[in-house]
Amino acid sequence: MQTEDLITSLTQNLPPVRRASSPSALLLRWLLITAPVLVLVVWIMGPLPSLTTQITQPRFIRAELLAGVTCLVSAYAAFSAGRPDEPAWKLWLPFIAFGLWLAELGRQCFVLSVQTKGAALVLHTDFMCIPAIALAGLIPALAMVWFLRRRAAFRLTHASLCGAMAAAAAAEVALPLFHAAETMMMVLVWQMGSVVLFTMFAAACGRFILTKPAII
Repeated sequence: MQTEDLITSLTQNLPPVRRASSPSALLLRWLLITAPVLVLVVWIMGPLPSLTTQITQPRFIRAELLAGVTCLVSAYAAFSAGRPDEPAWKLWLPFIAFGLWLAELGRQCFVLSVQTKGAALVLHTDFMCIPAIALAGLIPALAMVWFLRRRAAFRLTHASLCGAMAAAAAAEVALPLFHAAETMMMVLVWQMGSVVLFTMFAAACGRFILTKPAII
């Protein structure tokens, strides 16, 4: 058999190959699921009575914006990690965004501790913070896993780490809208600690989840 005939026989009746969705397209689809879920969670839990006052405070707006940026950048990096044609530097953007977010909260904690003579450093037990973040981030996390299992084939550790950070940051965007922290130290320890906890746990388990056969 001639080479040309062999190639022709091998390529006959092959189904067309559909181009993989770009990270930006996957990010948009994920947001179309995540955003309504967060709105629904806030509505079910009930917005804080003081929310109208809080949204006029610059420190609250900065913290929410940085949480949102961390969410978006992390989700984009997670979808980029699953593609071999995406540069590796994109995978480190979530850590920069998270560092800026954490630095802003640390700055607020320091400023408020000076203004309140240490009252902002008081730490109380707030076990409700962990299940609240888990509740708000559950559907975004499941949606992230669903998208990554359909697409991710490379750098699974980075994909699971960035995807988990995206879901946790999304939950943290919604959390201050219905769950108030008494002091900034509680925000740093309980809320940000929960984000780190869920991210590291999902990163440790995510590789095994993503390597299982996808159910489509």
